[in-house]
Amino acid sequence: MFRLPADFRRLRACARPRLPRLAALLPALAAAVLAGCAAPPPVATAPAPAASPAPAPAAPRALVIGHRGASALRPEHTLASYARAIEDGADAIEPDLVTTRDGVLVARHENEIGGTTNVSTLPQFAGRKRIKVIDGERLDGWFTEDFTLAELKTLRARERIPQLRRANTQYNDQFEIPTLDEIIDMVASASRRSGRVIALYPETKHPSYFRGIGLPLEEKLVATLRAHAYTRSAPVYVQSFESGNLRELRQRLGAGMPNVKLVQLMGGARGRPADWRLAGDTRTYADMMTPIGLREVASYAGGIAPEKSSVVPRDAGGGLGAPTALVRNAHAAGLLVHPYTFRPENSFLPRGLRTGGDDATRSPDGMVREVQAFLAAGVDGVFTDDPALGRRAVDTLGR
Repeated sequence: MFRLPADFRRLRACARPRLPRLAALLPALAAAVLAGCAAPPPVATAPAPAASPAPAPAAPRALVIGHRGASALRPEHTLASYARAIEDGADAIEPDLVTTRDGVLVARHENEIGGTTNVSTLPQFAGRKRIKVIDGERLDGWFTEDFTLAELKTLRARERIPQLRRANTQYNDQFEIPTLDEIIDMVASASRRSGRVIALYPETKHPSYFRGIGLPLEEKLVATLRAHAYTRSAPVYVQSFESGNLRELRQRLGAGMPNVKLVQLMGGARGRPADWRLAGDTRTYADMMTPIGLREVASYAGGIAPEKSSVVPRDAGGGLGAPTALVRNAHAAGLLVHPYTFRPENSFLPRGLRTGGDDATRSPDGMVREVQAFLAAGVDGVFTDDPALGRRAVDTLGR
């Protein structure tokens, strides 16, 4: 509201007899006051420069997963193998988990340990040899579920494929069988020393079999992950060839451990998950790899780990063929893709990527080129027995 200046109000109060004359002056005075209060004309300014578009976020680098550690260089599933994998640049290490008779999770490729330990040479355990059927396969040997942890700790690890990895035999009978707790402690310590976060990528082996003999893996695994500060925050990927136990793990984990992702392992196209076979389900891994099957996997898991020929098959000559649609379809379902297993020996490499020598001869450049072919196909990570070569493949892609 316009308000008369104070001086004018006093003048009007003391000169009321001349109000008509003063009233005549009001329009002029009001105009003068308003003119004095008017805002100055706006000053022209240069237009603001257009904002430059934000750069697109860089795609995350593919994970290098130390398959059973650095098993091309040390006997698999030993602390020495895991430590070497971390030294060689692995982003994650992969322990396969089985259980002892007293319910402790330990790292072995299989629960049958005749070929990966010195148990067959120890007379005190000669009577523990058994014949068992594990997931439909008849096995003759020694099994972790028939030993207590204290007894397993008296055994020592041996190279599983000495005919191809002769250099690893020099480490035979030097290393213990590690527990999952010991592995987590080692990874946490290595993470502190290196200043980088190292993921854990355990596999639950034969979960239906172990549950059937009263030694379920799921409860122990979740309890162990929750018991360690490191695995309550660091990335953890839990994988299995079965689907039922991944669904159970999803329920047990709930929303309380968002750092844990579940990964569906996939065998050959004609194979079947053991729990499907036990339930009479005739579907195969090929059904799981269809767009519909992948959407079902995405309801309980965050990724898949297929056998690598499902991603890039071999051609008729044994070389690398054209990629399949699996990566594209998995990504459309929101799933990561981590194929297995990349190994540096001629025996495992496609023709054309091998070097001179026998099956045991290493071809480092060949393995790097094979991994890079899969990276070009869009995979999000690779399992490799030689993480140093996997690291080189990822870091030099496109150079």
